[in-house]
Amino acid sequence: MSEPRPSDRHDASDPDETFAEIVDEATQRDPDLAVIEAGSRTLRTRSGPPQGQDVPVRPADPEVDKALRAVEQELAGRWGETKLEPSVARIAALMDVLGEPQRAYPSIHITGTNGKTSTARMIEALLGAFDLRTGRYTSPHVQSITERISLDGAPMDPERFIEAYQDIKPYVEMVDAQQPYRLSFFEVLTGMAYAAFADTPVDVAVVEVGMGGSWDATNVIDASVAVVTPISLDHTDRLGDTHAEIAGEKAGIIKQGATVILAQQPVDAAQVMLKKAVEVDATVAREGMEFGVVSREIAVGGQLLTLRGLGGEYEEVFLPLYGAHQAHNAAVALAAVEAFFGIGAEQPGSLDIDTVRRAFASVISPGRLEVVRSSPTVVLDAAHNPAGARATADGLSEAFGFSRLIGVVGASGDKDVKGLLEAFEPIFAEVVITQNSSGRAMDADELAAVAVEVFGNDRVQVEPRLDDALEAAITLAEEEDEYAGAGVLVTGSVITVGEARLLLGRH
Repeated sequence: MSEPRPSDRHDASDPDETFAEIVDEATQRDPDLAVIEAGSRTLRTRSGPPQGQDVPVRPADPEVDKALRAVEQELAGRWGETKLEPSVARIAALMDVLGEPQRAYPSIHITGTNGKTSTARMIEALLGAFDLRTGRYTSPHVQSITERISLDGAPMDPERFIEAYQDIKPYVEMVDAQQPYRLSFFEVLTGMAYAAFADTPVDVAVVEVGMGGSWDATNVIDASVAVVTPISLDHTDRLGDTHAEIAGEKAGIIKQGATVILAQQPVDAAQVMLKKAVEVDATVAREGMEFGVVSREIAVGGQLLTLRGLGGEYEEVFLPLYGAHQAHNAAVALAAVEAFFGIGAEQPGSLDIDTVRRAFASVISPGRLEVVRSSPTVVLDAAHNPAGARATADGLSEAFGFSRLIGVVGASGDKDVKGLLEAFEPIFAEVVITQNSSGRAMDADELAAVAVEVFGNDRVQVEPRLDDALEAAITLAEEEDEYAGAGVLVTGSVITVGEARLLLGRH
Protein backbone atom coordinates (compact mmCIF):
# COMPACT_ATOMS: atom_id res chain seq x y z
CA MET A 1 0.00 0.00 0.00
CA SER A 2 1.29 3.42 -0.86
CA GLU A 3 2.15 5.97 1.79
CA PRO A 4 -0.95 8.08 2.62
CA ARG A 5 -0.89 11.65 1.37
CA PRO A 6 -1.04 14.52 3.83
CA SER A 7 -4.72 15.09 3.11
CA ASP A 8 -5.45 11.39 3.79
CA ARG A 9 -3.96 11.77 7.24
CA HIS A 10 -5.56 15.08 8.03
CA ASP A 11 -8.93 16.58 7.17
CA ALA A 12 -8.85 20.39 7.35
CA SER A 13 -12.61 20.44 7.74
CA ASP A 14 -12.70 18.02 10.71
CA PRO A 15 -14.71 19.81 13.40
CA ASP A 16 -12.68 18.06 16.14
CA GLU A 17 -9.40 19.48 14.86
CA THR A 18 -7.99 22.01 17.28
CA PHE A 19 -6.02 25.13 16.62
CA ALA A 20 -3.07 23.73 18.59
CA GLU A 21 -2.89 20.67 16.34
CA ILE A 22 -2.90 22.81 13.21
CA VAL A 23 -0.14 25.05 14.53
CA ASP A 24 1.95 22.06 15.61
CA GLU A 25 1.73 20.47 12.18
CA ALA A 26 2.57 23.75 10.40
CA THR A 27 5.49 24.38 12.79
CA GLN A 28 7.02 20.91 12.49
CA ARG A 29 6.80 20.76 8.73
CA ASP A 30 9.92 21.74 6.80
CA PRO A 31 8.70 24.28 4.18
CA ASP A 32 11.57 23.32 1.89
CA LEU A 33 10.34 19.72 1.79
CA ALA A 34 6.61 20.40 1.73
CA VAL A 35 6.41 20.68 -2.03
CA ILE A 36 8.18 18.08 -4.16
CA GLU A 37 9.78 19.56 -7.26
CA ALA A 38 10.84 16.84 -9.69
CA GLY A 39 12.21 16.92 -13.23
CA SER A 40 15.77 17.22 -14.50
CA ARG A 41 15.52 18.91 -17.88
CA THR A 42 17.34 22.24 -18.16
CA LEU A 43 16.03 23.43 -21.49
CA ARG A 44 16.77 27.14 -21.79
CA THR A 45 14.55 29.39 -23.78
CA ARG A 46 14.33 32.98 -24.96
CA SER A 47 11.07 32.63 -26.81
CA GLY A 48 8.63 35.51 -26.85
CA PRO A 49 5.56 35.91 -24.68
CA PRO A 50 2.48 33.78 -25.32
CA GLN A 51 -0.36 35.03 -27.42
CA GLY A 52 -3.34 36.35 -25.51
CA GLN A 53 -5.09 39.43 -24.19
CA ASP A 54 -2.44 42.10 -23.70
CA VAL A 55 -2.69 45.34 -21.79
CA PRO A 56 -4.82 48.02 -23.47
CA VAL A 57 -3.51 51.09 -25.26
CA ARG A 58 -4.96 54.58 -25.46
CA PRO A 59 -8.31 54.80 -27.27
CA ALA A 60 -8.02 55.43 -31.01
CA ASP A 61 -11.03 57.74 -31.00
CA PRO A 62 -9.84 61.24 -29.93
CA GLU A 63 -13.14 62.01 -28.20
CA VAL A 64 -13.09 58.79 -26.21
CA ASP A 65 -9.47 59.39 -25.28
CA LYS A 66 -10.32 62.91 -24.13
CA ALA A 67 -13.20 61.61 -22.01
CA LEU A 68 -11.01 58.89 -20.48
CA ARG A 69 -8.31 61.43 -19.64
CA ALA A 70 -10.95 63.57 -17.92
CA VAL A 71 -11.97 60.61 -15.76
CA GLU A 72 -8.33 59.84 -14.97
CA GLN A 73 -7.76 63.46 -13.99
CA GLU A 74 -10.78 63.48 -11.67
CA LEU A 75 -9.65 60.25 -10.03
CA ALA A 76 -6.09 61.56 -9.69
CA GLY A 77 -7.45 64.54 -7.76
CA ARG A 78 -8.45 62.21 -4.93
CA TRP A 79 -6.27 60.61 -2.28
CA GLY A 80 -3.75 58.35 -3.96
CA GLU A 81 -3.31 54.69 -3.18
CA THR A 82 -0.46 55.37 -0.77
CA LYS A 83 -2.40 57.83 1.40
CA LEU A 84 -4.74 55.81 3.54
CA GLU A 85 -7.17 56.34 6.38
CA PRO A 86 -7.73 52.78 7.61
CA SER A 87 -11.49 52.42 7.50
CA VAL A 88 -14.14 50.78 5.32
CA ALA A 89 -16.74 53.35 6.43
CA ARG A 90 -16.60 55.36 3.21
CA ILE A 91 -16.73 52.43 0.81
CA ALA A 92 -19.50 50.84 2.91
CA ALA A 93 -21.49 54.07 2.64
CA LEU A 94 -20.99 54.08 -1.13
CA MET A 95 -22.12 50.45 -1.39
CA ASP A 96 -25.20 51.33 0.65
CA VAL A 97 -26.34 54.14 -1.65
CA LEU A 98 -25.58 51.99 -4.71
CA GLY A 99 -27.83 49.21 -3.38
CA GLU A 100 -25.08 46.80 -2.25
CA PRO A 101 -23.93 45.69 -5.74
CA GLN A 102 -21.10 43.60 -4.26
CA ARG A 103 -23.69 41.14 -2.92
CA ALA A 104 -25.14 40.40 -6.35
CA TYR A 105 -22.56 37.69 -7.14
CA PRO A 106 -20.24 35.26 -5.32
CA SER A 107 -16.59 36.21 -5.07
CA ILE A 108 -13.06 34.98 -4.49
CA HIS A 109 -10.96 37.41 -2.46
CA ILE A 110 -7.15 37.44 -2.74
CA THR A 111 -4.61 38.91 -0.32
CA GLY A 112 -0.91 38.34 0.34
CA THR A 113 2.29 40.21 -0.45
CA ASN A 114 3.49 38.76 -3.75
CA GLY A 115 1.77 36.93 -6.59
CA LYS A 116 -1.75 38.30 -6.13
CA THR A 117 -2.30 39.59 -9.67
CA SER A 118 -0.84 36.54 -11.39
CA THR A 119 -2.94 34.27 -9.18
CA ALA A 120 -6.04 36.35 -9.90
CA ARG A 121 -5.42 36.02 -13.64
CA MET A 122 -5.09 32.25 -13.31
CA ILE A 123 -8.29 31.98 -11.28
CA GLU A 124 -10.07 34.12 -13.85
CA ALA A 125 -8.83 31.90 -16.70
CA LEU A 126 -9.97 28.74 -14.95
CA LEU A 127 -13.44 30.08 -14.15
CA GLY A 128 -13.84 31.38 -17.70
CA ALA A 129 -12.84 28.00 -19.12
CA PHE A 130 -15.73 26.50 -17.16
CA ASP A 131 -18.12 28.91 -18.89
CA LEU A 132 -18.58 31.35 -16.03
CA ARG A 133 -18.78 35.08 -16.65
CA THR A 134 -16.04 36.68 -14.62
CA GLY A 135 -15.19 40.08 -13.25
CA ARG A 136 -11.61 40.67 -12.11
CA TYR A 137 -10.41 43.62 -10.05
CA THR A 138 -6.64 43.99 -9.60
CA SER A 139 -4.09 46.70 -8.89
CA PRO A 140 -1.93 48.49 -9.75
CA HIS A 141 -2.10 48.69 -13.52
CA VAL A 142 0.86 48.25 -15.86
CA GLN A 143 -0.06 50.75 -18.59
CA SER A 144 -3.74 51.68 -18.55
CA ILE A 145 -6.11 52.30 -15.67
CA THR A 146 -8.74 50.26 -17.52
CA GLU A 147 -6.68 47.10 -16.83
CA ARG A 148 -7.85 47.16 -13.24
CA ILE A 149 -11.39 46.12 -14.08
CA SER A 150 -11.77 43.13 -16.39
CA LEU A 151 -14.93 41.48 -17.69
CA ASP A 152 -14.85 37.99 -19.20
CA GLY A 153 -11.06 37.98 -19.19
CA ALA A 154 -10.55 41.29 -20.99
CA PRO A 155 -9.91 44.77 -19.61
CA MET A 156 -13.01 46.95 -19.57
CA ASP A 157 -13.11 48.95 -22.81
CA PRO A 158 -12.61 52.70 -22.43
CA GLU A 159 -16.21 53.61 -23.29
CA ARG A 160 -17.57 51.27 -20.66
CA PHE A 161 -14.99 52.43 -18.11
CA ILE A 162 -16.08 56.03 -18.63
CA GLU A 163 -19.72 55.01 -18.36
CA ALA A 164 -19.04 53.09 -15.13
CA TYR A 165 -17.48 56.19 -13.62
CA GLN A 166 -20.28 58.49 -14.74
CA ASP A 167 -22.88 56.06 -13.39
CA ILE A 168 -21.56 56.18 -9.83
CA LYS A 169 -20.22 59.75 -9.80
CA PRO A 170 -23.41 61.33 -8.30
CA TYR A 171 -23.39 58.74 -5.51
CA VAL A 172 -19.69 59.28 -4.88
CA GLU A 173 -20.31 63.00 -4.48
CA MET A 174 -23.19 62.26 -2.12
CA VAL A 175 -20.95 60.12 0.10
CA ASP A 176 -18.14 62.68 -0.10
CA ALA A 177 -20.48 65.29 1.34
CA GLN A 178 -21.36 63.05 4.29
CA GLN A 179 -17.89 61.80 5.28
CA PRO A 180 -14.99 63.52 7.09
CA TYR A 181 -12.76 62.58 4.13
CA ARG A 182 -13.64 62.21 0.47
CA LEU A 183 -13.55 58.77 -1.09
CA SER A 184 -10.05 57.92 -2.27
CA PHE A 185 -8.87 57.03 -5.77
CA PHE A 186 -8.87 53.33 -4.87
CA GLU A 187 -12.25 53.46 -3.15
CA VAL A 188 -13.93 55.02 -6.18
CA LEU A 189 -12.36 52.43 -8.49
CA THR A 190 -13.53 49.68 -6.17
CA GLY A 191 -17.05 51.08 -6.28
CA MET A 192 -16.88 51.21 -10.07
CA ALA A 193 -15.75 47.58 -10.25
CA TYR A 194 -18.41 46.24 -7.91
CA ALA A 195 -21.16 48.18 -9.67
CA ALA A 196 -19.95 47.12 -13.12
CA PHE A 197 -19.83 43.47 -12.06
CA ALA A 198 -23.44 43.69 -10.89
CA ASP A 199 -24.57 45.47 -14.06
CA THR A 200 -22.91 42.97 -16.43
CA PRO A 201 -23.86 40.71 -14.54
CA VAL A 202 -20.96 38.40 -13.71
CA ASP A 203 -21.23 34.89 -12.32
CA VAL A 204 -18.25 35.37 -10.03
CA ALA A 205 -15.88 38.21 -9.08
CA VAL A 206 -12.15 37.70 -8.56
CA VAL A 207 -10.98 40.51 -6.30
CA GLU A 208 -7.44 41.43 -5.28
CA VAL A 209 -6.98 43.58 -2.19
CA GLY A 210 -5.21 46.88 -2.61
CA MET A 211 -3.29 46.68 0.66
CA GLY A 212 -3.67 44.57 3.77
CA GLY A 213 -7.15 43.19 4.18
CA SER A 214 -9.13 44.21 7.25
CA TRP A 215 -9.61 47.84 6.26
CA ASP A 216 -8.94 47.51 2.54
CA ALA A 217 -11.69 49.04 0.40
CA THR A 218 -12.34 45.69 -1.27
CA ASN A 219 -13.26 44.12 2.07
CA VAL A 220 -16.98 44.87 1.85
CA ILE A 221 -17.54 41.58 0.03
CA ASP A 222 -18.35 38.30 1.77
CA ALA A 223 -16.19 35.98 -0.28
CA SER A 224 -16.81 32.26 0.03
CA VAL A 225 -13.16 31.63 -0.86
CA ALA A 226 -10.29 33.63 0.65
CA VAL A 227 -6.87 33.22 -0.96
CA VAL A 228 -3.65 34.18 0.82
CA THR A 229 -0.55 34.28 -1.40
CA PRO A 230 2.92 34.33 0.22
CA ILE A 231 3.33 36.98 2.91
CA SER A 232 6.58 38.89 3.25
CA LEU A 233 7.67 42.26 4.62
CA ASP A 234 6.23 45.11 2.57
CA HIS A 235 4.24 48.25 3.44
CA THR A 236 5.63 47.80 6.95
CA ASP A 237 4.80 51.39 7.89
CA ARG A 238 1.10 50.58 7.46
CA LEU A 239 0.75 46.85 8.05
CA GLY A 240 3.36 46.10 10.70
CA ASP A 241 7.01 45.12 10.68
CA THR A 242 6.68 41.38 11.37
CA HIS A 243 5.11 38.57 9.36
CA ALA A 244 2.63 37.98 12.15
CA GLU A 245 1.50 41.61 12.27
CA ILE A 246 1.08 41.75 8.50
CA ALA A 247 -0.81 38.46 8.55
CA GLY A 248 -3.12 39.88 11.20
CA GLU A 249 -4.21 42.62 8.80
CA LYS A 250 -4.49 40.31 5.82
CA ALA A 251 -6.50 37.73 7.79
CA GLY A 252 -9.31 40.28 7.85
CA ILE A 253 -10.61 38.99 4.51
CA ILE A 254 -11.43 35.57 6.01
CA LYS A 255 -15.18 35.51 6.53
CA GLN A 256 -17.46 33.28 8.58
CA GLY A 257 -17.64 29.76 7.15
CA ALA A 258 -15.37 30.55 4.18
CA THR A 259 -12.71 28.31 2.66
CA VAL A 260 -9.15 29.61 3.02
CA ILE A 261 -6.56 28.67 0.39
CA LEU A 262 -3.24 29.25 2.10
CA ALA A 263 0.00 29.40 0.11
CA GLN A 264 3.32 28.52 1.75
CA GLN A 265 3.86 31.03 4.58
CA PRO A 266 6.37 31.91 7.27
CA VAL A 267 5.34 29.91 10.35
CA ASP A 268 4.32 32.96 12.41
CA ALA A 269 2.14 34.23 9.56
CA ALA A 270 0.54 30.78 9.14
CA GLN A 271 -0.25 30.65 12.85
CA VAL A 272 -2.14 33.94 12.66
CA MET A 273 -4.08 32.83 9.59
CA LEU A 274 -4.99 29.47 11.10
CA LYS A 275 -6.12 31.05 14.35
CA LYS A 276 -8.37 33.45 12.46
CA ALA A 277 -9.82 30.54 10.47
CA VAL A 278 -10.68 28.70 13.68
CA GLU A 279 -12.34 31.82 15.11
CA VAL A 280 -14.70 32.16 12.14
CA ASP A 281 -15.20 28.43 11.52
CA ALA A 282 -13.45 28.59 8.15
CA THR A 283 -12.04 25.53 6.37
CA VAL A 284 -8.33 25.71 5.55
CA ALA A 285 -6.42 24.12 2.67
CA ARG A 286 -2.65 24.53 2.89
CA GLU A 287 -0.08 24.36 0.13
CA GLY A 288 2.16 21.37 0.70
CA MET A 289 -0.55 19.61 2.69
CA GLU A 290 -3.93 19.57 0.97
CA PHE A 291 -2.62 20.81 -2.38
CA GLY A 292 0.62 21.78 -4.07
CA VAL A 293 3.12 21.36 -6.89
CA VAL A 294 4.02 17.70 -7.46
CA SER A 295 6.53 18.29 -10.26
CA ARG A 296 7.63 20.92 -12.70
CA GLU A 297 9.88 20.91 -15.75
CA ILE A 298 11.24 23.79 -17.77
CA ALA A 299 9.59 23.86 -21.19
CA VAL A 300 9.81 26.07 -24.25
CA GLY A 301 7.88 29.23 -23.41
CA GLY A 302 7.11 28.29 -19.82
CA GLN A 303 6.90 25.15 -17.71
CA LEU A 304 5.12 21.81 -17.57
CA LEU A 305 3.46 21.05 -14.25
CA THR A 306 1.81 18.29 -12.32
CA LEU A 307 -0.41 19.91 -9.72
CA ARG A 308 -2.09 18.29 -6.79
CA GLY A 309 -5.46 19.87 -6.15
CA LEU A 310 -8.11 19.29 -3.53
CA GLY A 311 -9.69 16.66 -5.75
CA GLY A 312 -6.66 14.84 -7.12
CA GLU A 313 -3.70 15.25 -9.45
CA TYR A 314 -3.65 17.22 -12.69
CA GLU A 315 -0.84 16.10 -14.97
CA GLU A 316 0.83 17.72 -17.99
CA VAL A 317 -0.43 21.23 -17.31
CA PHE A 318 1.47 23.74 -19.45
CA LEU A 319 1.88 27.18 -17.90
CA PRO A 320 3.31 29.83 -20.25
CA LEU A 321 4.97 31.73 -17.40
CA TYR A 322 8.47 31.43 -15.96
CA GLY A 323 9.63 30.70 -12.44
CA ALA A 324 8.90 28.32 -9.58
CA HIS A 325 6.83 31.06 -7.94
CA GLN A 326 4.38 30.97 -10.85
CA ALA A 327 4.01 27.20 -10.47
CA HIS A 328 3.07 27.76 -6.84
CA ASN A 329 0.65 30.51 -7.87
CA ALA A 330 -0.92 28.00 -10.27
CA ALA A 331 -1.39 25.46 -7.47
CA VAL A 332 -3.06 28.11 -5.32
CA ALA A 333 -5.32 29.22 -8.16
CA LEU A 334 -6.38 25.66 -8.94
CA ALA A 335 -7.22 24.95 -5.29
CA ALA A 336 -9.20 28.20 -5.08
CA VAL A 337 -11.33 27.28 -8.09
CA GLU A 338 -11.84 23.75 -6.78
CA ALA A 339 -12.97 25.20 -3.46
CA PHE A 340 -15.32 27.58 -5.26
CA PHE A 341 -16.95 24.59 -6.98
CA GLY A 342 -17.10 22.67 -3.72
CA ILE A 343 -14.55 20.04 -4.70
CA GLY A 344 -12.83 18.49 -1.73
CA ALA A 345 -15.69 19.37 0.58
CA GLU A 346 -19.25 19.14 -0.76
CA GLN A 347 -18.43 16.86 -3.69
CA PRO A 348 -15.79 14.28 -4.63
CA GLY A 349 -13.87 14.13 -7.88
CA SER A 350 -11.77 16.69 -9.69
CA LEU A 351 -12.15 19.33 -12.37
CA ASP A 352 -12.07 18.27 -16.02
CA ILE A 353 -8.39 17.94 -16.84
CA ASP A 354 -8.65 19.10 -20.45
CA THR A 355 -10.45 22.27 -19.38
CA VAL A 356 -7.83 22.91 -16.70
CA ARG A 357 -5.04 22.45 -19.23
CA ARG A 358 -6.71 24.75 -21.72
CA ALA A 359 -7.21 27.43 -19.08
CA PHE A 360 -3.64 27.45 -17.80
CA ALA A 361 -2.22 27.41 -21.32
CA SER A 362 -4.06 30.69 -22.01
CA VAL A 363 -2.71 32.59 -18.99
CA ILE A 364 -0.61 35.70 -19.43
CA SER A 365 0.69 38.05 -16.77
CA PRO A 366 2.13 41.24 -18.31
CA GLY A 367 5.19 42.59 -16.58
CA ARG A 368 5.99 39.30 -14.84
CA LEU A 369 9.17 37.85 -16.40
CA GLU A 370 7.77 39.05 -19.71
CA VAL A 371 10.00 39.02 -22.79
CA VAL A 372 9.43 42.16 -24.86
CA ARG A 373 12.45 42.20 -27.17
CA SER A 374 15.14 39.94 -28.56
CA SER A 375 18.75 40.58 -29.67
CA PRO A 376 19.41 41.35 -26.92
CA THR A 377 16.61 39.81 -24.92
CA VAL A 378 14.83 42.36 -22.72
CA VAL A 379 12.71 41.01 -19.87
CA LEU A 380 10.31 43.01 -17.70
CA ASP A 381 9.40 42.10 -14.15
CA ALA A 382 7.49 44.17 -11.63
CA ALA A 383 9.31 42.89 -8.53
CA HIS A 384 9.31 45.71 -5.98
CA ASN A 385 10.28 44.08 -2.67
CA PRO A 386 13.07 41.69 -1.62
CA ALA A 387 10.93 38.54 -1.63
CA GLY A 388 9.59 39.31 -5.09
CA ALA A 389 13.09 40.11 -6.33
CA ARG A 390 14.46 36.80 -5.05
CA ALA A 391 11.67 34.92 -6.86
CA THR A 392 12.39 36.88 -10.04
CA ALA A 393 16.13 36.25 -9.81
CA ASP A 394 15.57 32.51 -9.34
CA GLY A 395 13.07 32.35 -12.20
CA LEU A 396 15.30 34.29 -14.54
CA SER A 397 18.35 32.15 -13.76
CA GLU A 398 16.34 28.98 -14.28
CA ALA A 399 14.59 29.86 -17.54
CA PHE A 400 17.18 31.91 -19.43
CA GLY A 401 20.75 31.09 -20.40
CA PHE A 402 22.12 34.62 -20.13
CA SER A 403 25.89 34.84 -20.18
CA ARG A 404 25.68 38.42 -18.93
CA LEU A 405 22.70 40.24 -17.43
CA ILE A 406 22.28 43.99 -17.15
CA GLY A 407 19.72 45.36 -14.70
CA VAL A 408 17.64 48.50 -15.14
CA VAL A 409 16.17 49.45 -11.77
CA GLY A 410 13.74 52.22 -10.91
CA ALA A 411 12.05 51.87 -7.52
CA SER A 412 9.59 53.68 -5.27
CA GLY A 413 10.94 55.60 -2.32
CA ASP A 414 8.82 53.77 0.24
CA LYS A 415 10.30 50.34 -0.52
CA ASP A 416 13.19 48.33 0.93
CA VAL A 417 15.43 49.25 -2.00
CA LYS A 418 18.60 47.89 -0.42
CA GLY A 419 16.98 44.49 0.08
CA LEU A 420 15.68 44.62 -3.49
CA LEU A 421 19.12 45.39 -4.92
CA GLU A 422 20.81 42.76 -2.74
CA ALA A 423 18.46 40.12 -4.15
CA PHE A 424 19.56 41.00 -7.68
CA GLU A 425 23.28 41.50 -6.97
CA PRO A 426 24.31 37.88 -7.69
CA ILE A 427 22.74 37.88 -11.17
CA PHE A 428 23.47 41.43 -12.42
CA ALA A 429 26.83 42.02 -14.08
CA GLU A 430 26.05 45.74 -14.02
CA VAL A 431 23.04 47.83 -13.04
CA VAL A 432 21.67 51.01 -14.60
CA ILE A 433 19.83 53.08 -12.02
CA THR A 434 16.93 55.22 -13.19
CA GLN A 435 13.55 56.53 -12.07
CA ASN A 436 10.02 56.49 -13.43
CA SER A 437 7.66 59.44 -13.81
CA SER A 438 5.66 58.74 -10.65
CA GLY A 439 5.76 61.15 -7.74
CA ARG A 440 6.57 58.12 -5.57
CA ALA A 441 9.72 57.33 -7.54
CA MET A 442 12.97 57.31 -5.62
CA ASP A 443 15.43 59.90 -6.93
CA ALA A 444 17.92 58.21 -9.24
CA ASP A 445 20.96 59.64 -7.45
CA GLU A 446 19.61 58.57 -4.07
CA LEU A 447 18.92 55.06 -5.36
CA ALA A 448 22.36 54.98 -7.00
CA ALA A 449 24.01 55.71 -3.65
CA VAL A 450 22.35 52.59 -2.24
CA ALA A 451 23.29 50.61 -5.36
CA VAL A 452 26.96 51.55 -4.97
CA GLU A 453 26.86 50.09 -1.43
CA VAL A 454 25.56 46.82 -2.85
CA PHE A 455 27.32 46.52 -6.23
CA GLY A 456 30.36 48.74 -5.89
CA ASN A 457 31.01 51.87 -7.91
CA ASP A 458 32.31 50.10 -11.03
CA ARG A 459 29.08 48.15 -11.59
CA VAL A 460 26.66 51.08 -11.27
CA GLN A 461 25.62 53.54 -13.96
CA VAL A 462 23.05 56.32 -13.47
CA GLU A 463 20.60 57.45 -16.14
CA PRO A 464 17.71 59.45 -14.58
CA ARG A 465 15.62 59.23 -17.78
CA LEU A 466 14.17 55.78 -18.34
CA ASP A 467 14.64 55.91 -22.11
CA ASP A 468 18.32 56.70 -21.64
CA ALA A 469 18.61 53.91 -19.08
CA LEU A 470 17.13 51.37 -21.49
CA GLU A 471 19.47 52.47 -24.27
CA ALA A 472 22.46 52.30 -21.93
CA ALA A 473 21.55 48.81 -20.72
CA ILE A 474 21.02 47.48 -24.23
CA THR A 475 24.37 48.97 -25.28
CA LEU A 476 26.10 47.28 -22.34
CA ALA A 477 24.49 43.97 -23.27
CA GLU A 478 25.66 44.28 -26.87
CA GLU A 479 29.10 45.75 -26.34
CA GLU A 480 31.22 42.62 -26.90
CA ASP A 481 30.75 39.66 -29.21
CA GLU A 482 31.48 37.22 -26.41
CA TYR A 483 28.33 38.45 -24.74
CA ALA A 484 26.01 37.35 -27.52
CA GLY A 485 23.86 35.68 -24.87
CA ALA A 486 23.47 38.85 -22.82
CA GLY A 487 20.14 40.16 -21.63
CA VAL A 488 18.48 43.05 -19.85
CA LEU A 489 16.06 42.92 -16.92
CA VAL A 490 13.92 45.99 -16.21
CA THR A 491 12.51 45.90 -12.70
CA GLY A 492 11.90 47.65 -9.38
CA SER A 493 8.34 48.91 -9.82
CA VAL A 494 5.15 48.22 -11.73
CA ILE A 495 5.30 51.82 -12.97
CA THR A 496 8.87 51.43 -14.23
CA VAL A 497 7.88 48.25 -16.05
CA GLY A 498 4.78 49.85 -17.58
CA GLU A 499 6.71 52.85 -18.87
CA ALA A 500 9.47 50.64 -20.23
CA ARG A 501 6.84 48.53 -21.98
CA LEU A 502 5.57 51.59 -23.81
CA LEU A 503 9.06 52.83 -24.66
CA LEU A 504 9.93 49.45 -26.12
CA GLY A 505 6.83 49.52 -28.29
CA ARG A 506 5.05 46.71 -26.51
CA HIS A 507 1.27 47.18 -26.69
